[in-house]
Amino acid sequence: MSKYASTGYLRSFKNAFNGLSCAYKSQKNYRFHLLIGFISLLLGILLNFKCLEYCVLILAISNVITAELFNSVIEFTLDAYYKNKYSKLVKMAKDLSAGVVFIAAMTSLTIGFILFARKILILVLY
Repeated sequence: MSKYASTGYLRSFKNAFNGLSCAYKSQKNYRFHLLIGFISLLLGILLNFKCLEYCVLILAISNVITAELFNSVIEFTLDAYYKNKYSKLVKMAKDLSAGVVFIAAMTSLTIGFILFARKILILVLY
């Protein structure tokens, strides 16, 4: 049997959940982004978001979480390849991937501000 042979969908889902579990256990920023995403979804329920607003919010949250996971993959891969030795190129790559997460987070923060500010202002002013 080839190492590239299909192992089935259940095995693929198990591997995916193992990866998410690994990220949850080892990455504090991942846990932080999950918490903020969960709070944002709950706040959306309290503010009675419409379907389209939920869709935009979910896309914004998933964008940050995906960027965080890619950042973790890059960090783990570089650490394994360079055996945790310092390298200026590794530092540059890690800084760049952290920058991607920062841009995703700032974009999502802006989207969240647009979605939530209007609803909160309506509650406060009326």
